[in-house]
Amino acid sequence: MKWTKLLIVAAVLVAAGTAFKIWQARQHVLPDGLIQTNGRLEGDQTLVSSKYPGRLASVKVGEGDMVAAGQVVATLDAAELQARRDAAKAALASAGAQKIRAAAQLAQARRDAARFADLLTRGSVDRVRAEQMQLAAVAAGTVLAQSQEQERQAAATVREVDAMLAEQALKAPVSGVVTSRLRLPGEVVGAGGSILDIVNLDTLYLKVYVPENQIGRVRLGLPARIYTDAFPGTAFEARVSYIASRAEFTPKEVQTPDERVKLVYAVKLNLVANPQHRLTPGLPADAVIRWKDGVQWQKPHW
Repeated sequence: MKWTKLLIVAAVLVAAGTAFKIWQARQHVLPDGLIQTNGRLEGDQTLVSSKYPGRLASVKVGEGDMVAAGQVVATLDAAELQARRDAAKAALASAGAQKIRAAAQLAQARRDAARFADLLTRGSVDRVRAEQMQLAAVAAGTVLAQSQEQERQAAATVREVDAMLAEQALKAPVSGVVTSRLRLPGEVVGAGGSILDIVNLDTLYLKVYVPENQIGRVRLGLPARIYTDAFPGTAFEARVSYIASRAEFTPKEVQTPDERVKLVYAVKLNLVANPQHRLTPGLPADAVIRWKDGVQWQKPHW
């Protein structure tokens, strides 16, 4: 009888211990000073857009491709602009030739006016004829000024068209990864039409959600560590860069240690570095925010 009671007590203790461990595991408790959370990696998106309308001739990169700042990633059909440039160059050449003729005529008119002015002093010609020569020189100067202005306008047109032609080669404004290809070759795009979406892999952040009963502990600049299943042995350093001013209902894809929590605050954790650009947008990740100095880091317990 005694042994039976002892066995019963032992069984109860074992069951209680097991139940406690199960309860403890379900609490997902980290040491005081650490907050665990999760989300998906995101990045600031930069659109590659067309400054001028036109037909898309080529798209040189696809989704997932890495691009460098200044790299040509797409081109617009430039046939119409090239024709305009040829016409502008012809107009420039014509204006230049007209300026040369006008300069020659002005030089001759000035020589004639000087000669008639000398003859007038000698009494060899009348004053009216000498004044006509002076007026002819003035008129020739006006013609030269007009031809010079026409040449400047033609040169400006050439520069304008050259600038537009340069914009037909669309370049990546930043280095990063192409996350979306929004247009295909052959499509007509308007001014400002977007072609590609690029995310800079050096400025990624993890958007997480902190329960309202813990948000008071979170401050801008607090250190954090980010963990991913893709790199289970690596903790990526991060900093709190943004804290939402208003609470929202917990998104469906977000876990919280206490599933009864309904209201959470969005928080951004900026990656300090992304070595070899191993982390990419869309990757799910867990994070630990340390709000109390000196607390030893631990991985999240879900």
